[in-house]
Amino acid sequence: MRNCGPTMKILIVKLSAIGDVIHTLPALTALRRHFPDAQIDWLVESAASDLVQGHAALNRVLIWRRREFVRLLKTGRLPSAVRLFLRLLLQLRDTRYDLILDFQALLKSSLWIFLARGRRKVGFGPGMEHSEKSHLFLNERIPAVSMEMHALDRGLTLLRALGIPDRQVLYDLPIGKEDAEAARRLLAENGAHLDQPLVAINPVAKWPTKLWTGKQFEELAERLLEKGFQVVFTGSREDRALIDAMAGRLGSSVIRLEGQTSLKVLAAVYRSAGVVVSTDTGPMHLAAAVGTPVVALFGPTAPWRTGPYGQGHRVLRAGVSCSPCFSRSCKAKDFEPMACMKRITVEQALDGVRSLFEQKKSTQGRREQV
Repeated sequence: MRNCGPTMKILIVKLSAIGDVIHTLPALTALRRHFPDAQIDWLVESAASDLVQGHAALNRVLIWRRREFVRLLKTGRLPSAVRLFLRLLLQLRDTRYDLILDFQALLKSSLWIFLARGRRKVGFGPGMEHSEKSHLFLNERIPAVSMEMHALDRGLTLLRALGIPDRQVLYDLPIGKEDAEAARRLLAENGAHLDQPLVAINPVAKWPTKLWTGKQFEELAERLLEKGFQVVFTGSREDRALIDAMAGRLGSSVIRLEGQTSLKVLAAVYRSAGVVVSTDTGPMHLAAAVGTPVVALFGPTAPWRTGPYGQGHRVLRAGVSCSPCFSRSCKAKDFEPMACMKRITVEQALDGVRSLFEQKKSTQGRREQV
């Protein structure tokens, strides 16, 4: 399948979450390479929209304000909720797409694919785990693939089935000069020196079972400071109390940016760091996408499915037999609760950070020799 000229119109449907949207960016760049003159639009939820707005490969971003829609319904403001829905529906249907790609494969994406005007509505067929029968809304179904394949590779597999090659994994995150400057300013205002080694710690996750203990993160930060590293904690405004419990005792010796960054500014902060330590959550993938090595803490989930993509990362697991369980609540019977996370030691994380910094120095040294 080759470029059909400027009238070729493509819609990507990937609504959420942050990590999932990041995993779909290489498919977007592959589409743009294959169809350089096409109109390529993306339908995304507002929470992750910052990652695609301004992307050089996109013509238009359609934003579904799902959280606002739900809030309006819950507060009894039905007319406002209907207007919000209809506004997006009119935007969506003002174009008849030649190709609509379902990268979400869930019921919530199927609704919009059903409502969109498109000649080919393409996604994976029956057999995909947790797909909620989304294939019923497609008119072209690609054979299902194993969920044991990394999420990013699953998206590229969908394109390959359509004859669209993926010669190189490129994210091309739309980080502008203003985002980079905002990151530099935030770090400098909080005492960071960019000529000294910086470790970013993202200690939060939506699943309780993905969390390391606050005491372990506090000890890790303390040990890193003793080793001469600068430490910055990142997270959302809602994470402030949790990070207080982890880093409050360390005072101004650590930098705290929770609630102060957009996703693009956070990406720029991670790009300034030498290493990012993170639980299995969206910011972990953001760090990998900007090329920063990650020490990733994995318990209930599978790193071969959703780990930091590419070479040069360190994944830590406790080796508990019930992991991965893919559960938001711990149901372990043979181990203490959340043993898969608690048994990852501070020493393992510290060793991971040290080895990744040494790896970066070695790589830079080889480049200088060349």
